[in-house]
Amino acid sequence: MRIGYARVSTQEQNLDLQKDALKRAGCDKIIEDVISGKSEHRSGLERAREMLREGDVLVVWRLDRLGRSLKHLIEFMADLEQQKIGFQSLQESIDTTSPGGKLIFHIFGALAEFERNLIRERTRAGLEAARARGRKGGRAKKLNATQRNLATELYNQKKLTILEICQSLGISKPTLYAYVRGQEGQGPPPTKAIDSGPPSIL
Repeated sequence: MRIGYARVSTQEQNLDLQKDALKRAGCDKIIEDVISGKSEHRSGLERAREMLREGDVLVVWRLDRLGRSLKHLIEFMADLEQQKIGFQSLQESIDTTSPGGKLIFHIFGALAEFERNLIRERTRAGLEAARARGRKGGRAKKLNATQRNLATELYNQKKLTILEICQSLGISKPTLYAYVRGQEGQGPPPTKAIDSGPPSIL
């Protein structure tokens, strides 16, 4: 099945150009979104993803209709490759169902791995810097601005467990949660806490 995805940012814009092109490309279904490209939650795109199965093809009029950022686009394409779902962008003449087009998937996969390596390097360097400035024994010290920013960044990246972050920075869980929330005296945020292992990527 070929599933088309069309998106415009506002109600004033028209989807007809994209829909006509997707129909000519042989799409069996076309899913629409009227939402800014910077929005993280797109109900139409999520619906299209739920419909796609191995061997299907996702078709867009142009790449910028799909990804809200280069990082998001790389992750999205790598995920399609993992699920053996094809991808076609009409304006850029990208078609991963063709022998030559499969190279695109490998390029996006390599970029995704490069991004993961960068994150690991930044995390390791940050932890080493935090240990160098961390407590030397006794009562835990309050973190300076750089360390607080690092604590929040590590927390939001979800690459390490809460325990690993706290041990590396020499702080308690309540202190970490307070830094994340930007104020003292409140409990952990309801959705962000990671008390087991780090989640998978892509």
